[in-house]
Amino acid sequence: MSKHYTLAAQKRDRAGKGVARALRREQRVPAVVYGDNKAPVLISCSEKDITLQFQKGGMKTHMCDLDIDGKKESVLARDIQLHPVTDRVEHVDFMRVGPKTKLTVSVPLHFTNQESCPGIKAKGILNIVHHHVDIRCAAGSIPEAIEIDLSAAGIGDALKLSQAAMPKGAEVMHMEADTTVANIVEPTIKAEPVEGADAAATDAAAAPAAAAPAEKK
Repeated sequence: MSKHYTLAAQKRDRAGKGVARALRREQRVPAVVYGDNKAPVLISCSEKDITLQFQKGGMKTHMCDLDIDGKKESVLARDIQLHPVTDRVEHVDFMRVGPKTKLTVSVPLHFTNQESCPGIKAKGILNIVHHHVDIRCAAGSIPEAIEIDLSAAGIGDALKLSQAAMPKGAEVMHMEADTTVANIVEPTIKAEPVEGADAAATDAAAAPAAAAPAEKK
């Protein structure tokens, strides 16, 4: 089940770059609320509150109880624009959603029971191919993560998407059930340098040159 967070917002009457810059000087982030066959509403939120929520992670998968001047809306952040240099949150698009609203979201894959995984205990390495999976599900059923159990995975085993514990009613997008999302690979063993080997190789390379006869004049 998706987590909820709350956010206070204020309506704003105008849009445009000048208005957005003025809001940011006041430590506020311009945003918009749209969807549900209603007119878009221009809003602004506290930069501190939005930054805190953004840094927690999961804004695009956590439902937000947005309080706009005392009026509550259930929304989900669909687009978060960041400053290209500072990563400061500059604008957020919120979409109105209900418990039965279906939408496509990117959810992280979590690989559980790594401490008991036979392959990892045998010094194997977990090689993750896909860190996220796109699913379509009800807004109220967005999971925190999709888990794959490693408790029986050995070295050389490939973990398929079909092994993931999907939420009820979720539809996987852009991937097949037999897609490999991770595998357990053998550890890479680097050859230890032999003491004096470099010097011996240098001497061996120089020997033929030293033994070559002097050129006749």
